[in-house]
Amino acid sequence: MRFSQLPLGEDVTVWTLGRGGDAGFFRPVHPAVRIQVVPFPDGQPEESVGARILRSITTLRAAFDPTPYDVVHAQDCISANAAGPCVRTVHHLDHFTTPELAACHERAIVEPYAHICVSAAVAGELASGWGIEAQVIPNGVAYDRFAATDPAAQASWRSRLGPYVLTVGGIEPRKGSLDLLEAYALLRATRPDVRLVIAGGETLFDYRDYRARWEAKAAELAVEPVVLGQVGEDELPSLVAAADVFAFPSLKEGFGLAAMEALAAGVPLVVRDLPVLREVFGEAAQFASTPEDLAAELGHALASEDLERRSAGRALAARHTWDAAARGHLVFYRSLGTRA
Repeated sequence: MRFSQLPLGEDVTVWTLGRGGDAGFFRPVHPAVRIQVVPFPDGQPEESVGARILRSITTLRAAFDPTPYDVVHAQDCISANAAGPCVRTVHHLDHFTTPELAACHERAIVEPYAHICVSAAVAGELASGWGIEAQVIPNGVAYDRFAATDPAAQASWRSRLGPYVLTVGGIEPRKGSLDLLEAYALLRATRPDVRLVIAGGETLFDYRDYRARWEAKAAELAVEPVVLGQVGEDELPSLVAAADVFAFPSLKEGFGLAAMEALAAGVPLVVRDLPVLREVFGEAAQFASTPEDLAAELGHALASEDLERRSAGRALAARHTWDAAARGHLVFYRSLGTRA
């Protein structure tokens, strides 16, 4: 990637696959950043996840020329497999059963010549599992977007949804969606007025079986969460800020950006009790391990006005700036010398 007249004076080019005819990114990108979109035609209906992964790597590799760039930085296993020698950010570690995806994941860990992690917990997993030393550079958060949202937009969400528990990230195994569903059913015993609202789009992976299990469990529990799907970038901050509590029961995370955005908005936060989330959120969040714990902590957050915790959450989010993240990356790139 080459960084173009950004605030820190670097030139940046971002390469991506254009799936389904996409010509850019869902979220706006700084106008000075050059974007290279490689067309990626839809596959046949019977195309497996493994075949799609291999086709993604092959398509991006055929289009990408690394020679103009001082630093090539890959953010996922597909781009790391396609790019050749690169710096890799390992956001979190997964365990895949699809052979092609498992091999892609492994190569994207062992082949890059330098590594970044967004939390010390994940860097520790890299060190213990692969003997790899990674630089820790936490994510930033667009604090102002979530800390000062339009009151009318918030009121519109409240009018539409009533009181609600929000989660952002879609319905998938890594996000702990089934546990959250069970917790919501338990919560309704004391708070039948509260809705569970889920925002987030689909991922590259095929979670149709998991989604079917989730829908069957919702019917069994007689609950009807509100599934918004992908929410517009301009609408998301007010949706988050209008929530009564933000639930983040992920089973695997590298940092938890959506949860940090909720803290910026002053929304109480309940997260899975994972080492990485203890590291990132500390006293600004409440922690739960089981659906029963999660229901209890959500109920506690709904019933109490813990202004001290909310203030601590806002302060934590304000300290995580994208400027600091960008400067950390530049220092790291320069430490690599001619290899970068």
